[in-house]
Amino acid sequence: MQSKENHMEAKEIILDVMKKEGSPLNAGRIAEISGLDRKEVDKAMKALKDEELIVSPKRCYWEVKA
Repeated sequence: MQSKENHMEAKEIILDVMKKEGSPLNAGRIAEISGLDRKEVDKAMKALKDEELIVSPKRCYWEVKA
């Protein structure tokens, strides 16, 4: 089971990847770029959505909230 610290780190990595890419990404692409496990990406992205730190400009694609 992932610790809370690892989960926080995954969220930070995902936000960093999104900022660097500069265009909306889907979870699969984020996993590919970051090297994180897809399940961990999905879990962290759900938390980011709940915290309203990322938004979806189109179906299944996400970007950092401006």
